[in-house]
Amino acid sequence: MTTVVWIAVTVVCFLVAQRLYVRFPKWYLSPIVVVPLALIVCLTLTRTSVAVYDRGGSLLSDMLQPATVAFAVPLYKHYALLRKHAVAILTGVVLGSSVAVLSSFSIMALLHASPQMIASMVPRSITTPIAMSVSQTIGGIPSVTAVFVIVTGIGGSVVAPLLIRALHIRGSVAKGVLLGMGAHGAGTSLAYEWGSEEGAIASISMIVAAIVTLAVIPLWQAVA
Repeated sequence: MTTVVWIAVTVVCFLVAQRLYVRFPKWYLSPIVVVPLALIVCLTLTRTSVAVYDRGGSLLSDMLQPATVAFAVPLYKHYALLRKHAVAILTGVVLGSSVAVLSSFSIMALLHASPQMIASMVPRSITTPIAMSVSQTIGGIPSVTAVFVIVTGIGGSVVAPLLIRALHIRGSVAKGVLLGMGAHGAGTSLAYEWGSEEGAIASISMIVAAIVTLAVIPLWQAVA
């Protein structure tokens, strides 16, 4: 019964947050910000442990993987566009992913973080389910990695529109790569709000970023 209740609470929080965000499209009202805060309040008021919540919450977390796979649909619809700009997309994502891994390692090293925390931080620029899996493989803490991923996604979703306006970026390719590479799932969701082309490019950028990161991390481990 508890499992069903917390699944229902989570879904209701999301639906309310989504409607609120549609009416007032501010980054701080995004479901990715509002829902976790609402759940923290609910858990605190009811004195429910995270372990109890996770009996139902984990079922929703497991849906992240099929949800990520669903991004393949717009990729198929915009195949011609993606093929036309393949070189530009790949170049941007490869450079962005490499910088993301190296900057994550450098920042944590400067802060004298433990190897476990460094491993938790390094995969922050790829989508949550893949990042958590990578984190566990290289000796990180998946739950901590999830926090880094969420912060990166929210931060990227806030900063990207400001950069786009400041640099007068108008092309759908540049916008899509910036959002998909820099803010993964959250950025891709924002890209779809701007247009189907931006969304498709952000989707493929997010997928390629995950592949590139998987290739770059072993190189980082060898150097480290």
